[in-house]
Amino acid sequence: MIKITLPDGAIREYESGSSAMDVAKSISEGLARKVLAAKINGEVWDATRPIMEDASLQLLTWNDLDGKSTFWHSSAHLMAEAIESSFKGVKFWVGPPLETGFYYDVDLGDNQITEEDLRKLEVKMAELAKQSNPFLRQEIAKADAVKLFTDKGDEYKLDLLSGLQDGNITLYTQGQFTDLCRGPHIPNTGFIKGIKLTSIAGAYWKGDEKNKMLTRIYGVTFPSTKELDEYLVLLEEAKKRDHRKLGKELELFAFSEKVGMGLPLWLPKGAMLRERLQQFLQKAQTESGYLPVITPHIGHKNLYVTSGHYEKYGADSFQPIKTPQEGEEFFLKPMNCPHHCEIYKTSPRSYKDLPLRLAEFGTVYRYEQHGELHGLTRVRGFTQDDAHLFCMPSQVKDEFKKVIDLVLYVFGSLGFENYTAQISLRSKEDRSKYIGTEANWDLAEQAIIEASAEKGLKTVIEYGEAAFYGPKLDFMVRDAIGRKWQLGTIQVDYNLPERFDLTYIGEDNAKHRPVMLHRAPFGSMERFIAVLTEHCAGKFPLWLVPTQVKILPISDKFLPHCEGLLQELKKADIRAEIDDRNEKIGKKIRDTELAKVPLMLVIGEKEMNENKVAVRRQGKGDIGVLNVDEFINMVNDEVKSRRAFE
Repeated sequence: MIKITLPDGAIREYESGSSAMDVAKSISEGLARKVLAAKINGEVWDATRPIMEDASLQLLTWNDLDGKSTFWHSSAHLMAEAIESSFKGVKFWVGPPLETGFYYDVDLGDNQITEEDLRKLEVKMAELAKQSNPFLRQEIAKADAVKLFTDKGDEYKLDLLSGLQDGNITLYTQGQFTDLCRGPHIPNTGFIKGIKLTSIAGAYWKGDEKNKMLTRIYGVTFPSTKELDEYLVLLEEAKKRDHRKLGKELELFAFSEKVGMGLPLWLPKGAMLRERLQQFLQKAQTESGYLPVITPHIGHKNLYVTSGHYEKYGADSFQPIKTPQEGEEFFLKPMNCPHHCEIYKTSPRSYKDLPLRLAEFGTVYRYEQHGELHGLTRVRGFTQDDAHLFCMPSQVKDEFKKVIDLVLYVFGSLGFENYTAQISLRSKEDRSKYIGTEANWDLAEQAIIEASAEKGLKTVIEYGEAAFYGPKLDFMVRDAIGRKWQLGTIQVDYNLPERFDLTYIGEDNAKHRPVMLHRAPFGSMERFIAVLTEHCAGKFPLWLVPTQVKILPISDKFLPHCEGLLQELKKADIRAEIDDRNEKIGKKIRDTELAKVPLMLVIGEKEMNENKVAVRRQGKGDIGVLNVDEFINMVNDEVKSRRAFE
């Protein structure tokens, strides 16, 4: 007999070799019908896999993230089975689950796949799903696996096998499809009901553009067609909110092949939006004791060798800039922090100088592969709202909590109310990708955990997501339609101060090492503006929007009066424009609505004679007639209140 400990602490005894599904059935047949997988001693397993020893057990359903992930991983295998049965000679690389859905990278050989083929594959997947074929796990010797995929002529699986140790290899089979896979999987294909293959893209094998281009097929599935229908409605809404589409319509930003892929050009309205966001945060930073600094766009190679960035990212960065001097090399700045360390070292520091808070809207450059570029969310040049706080160890927790307050102030001012704080720690197994001592890492991780708890944040812990130089707190924000984005971040770093030999003189008149906090409430201006645009569907709050008011004369004879009104609004720091086109007022109103300008002033004979304005609110229509002073006060009051959205 084995003892199974359930999440509520209850302990039950079962025959050795019983599965999580057996446990579920002993509790309730209804529960068993919902179980997709299980956590055994914290590790996700197949619900049907035998348990041979005492263990803690958590049953996973669609309501659990690990349950969804297992469901979508199994759906990727179902899609692969449908592809293999529909196209001859195909080979598969990897098919992981995503936050929403899954993909599989496929070598189609001589075949091509179209959007019409996706619909046919959906039908085939539904047909296979109805067979309720079990996902069968098989442990296999490496030699047997190599023979299997050699006979199949599948160089992609052979490549995966080359990195695996004998005794640690499993295959999964459902129906007629067998794949090299560590699992886990759902009990059978019958759980998969709602099926949608969403898109086709290219993806280099192993993400290396020197390798062959594979076909990446994306999809999403659900336990019911009703949930799929609800998701598709959400997908359509997301398309309407796409920042690339809105950025073009609202004339915020553009890209040029001549300038280079992934290097955004900010148009006047986008620059105005960006500047106001920057001014908003600069004001808050100044009030919190931050000092502004500016650093160059390039740095000597030795700077990044010292910081560790060259070792960790050098091969994937833009290549060195060589000068006429033999052996001299510079790099486009990938990070601001090494520069700020050098600013710290420009003069001796005392404990009385700390904390020292240095802030910069610094533009950095990182080489992203062509296929990974995506609007403003994945670019090659971006500006971070970066700051680095140098403090004594005793100050770390308080400074960290103050930064949390600043991040939450930013989110509140912009309408991001649904967020989770992700505590990103080192990998439990692989320490090779991190720099610094175990002792320093332990201190840094403990500081983040304690500060987050004391601020009452809703947190999750993710292992393996830390930066190479320190753990971090990442703010995962859900937007207006429920999508999750990583925005603000705070990091604790004991390592860079050591690498740059940063010191301060303590009260004991001896040298001590400061601790460094990295923080960026926006993350990057580009990504934040992309997410904000989609969150508010381009309807920015009044204090932020590039054009707050559009003046709409009913005919040309009212233009001189409108010009005077425009000057009055500008004197009151209200951003206004006149629509002086020779168009009917109805068209002017419709076009202004589409341009998402928050307020419209319709000016006709009565308004001109009485020096009043007929006010319309975007999306709401007429809100009344006001005299000009009343309107100016209304706008200024709303701007001062910094309401996120009307």
